[in-house]
Amino acid sequence: MPTAFVEFQQDGYTISTDPSRLDIDTIHAYLANESYWASGIPLAIVKKSIENSLCFGLYEQEKQIGFARVISDQATFAWLCDVFILKPYRGRGLGKWLVHCVLSHPELQNLRSWLLSTQDAHGLYAKCGFKTTERPGAWMTIRNADVYHHQANQNSVD
Repeated sequence: MPTAFVEFQQDGYTISTDPSRLDIDTIHAYLANESYWASGIPLAIVKKSIENSLCFGLYEQEKQIGFARVISDQATFAWLCDVFILKPYRGRGLGKWLVHCVLSHPELQNLRSWLLSTQDAHGLYAKCGFKTTERPGAWMTIRNADVYHHQANQNSVD
């Protein structure tokens, strides 16, 4: 992971990679209760994912209003995930700015591949240079979409 934190500022908003600024409760609440991709995710898993990723918090003063997480070897590949802007702040171009800041991070330059998955934000990511895969048949996945709900049900039985 990078040795120095990076910050970007625009129109009274700040994007920072300083993990001490992250509001874990806000991130967990959004991912667990509002996202379609991490519904029901336990707090411990959110914390572990943040500890092992390069994270970008978006702030209005000190209040966290957005987030993005990057999993990368910082040499060849990066996976952009868990991107969100809280509902009251949408429609202001903050999501596009957040993704552009992620892509401009000094430790994430000259990578061979960036990857992400989205159900409904293709237009946003296209504006940032992402395209649908040219060879969808070449990609394979193991997907367990209900893993957090399954874990919760197992824990309640024990």
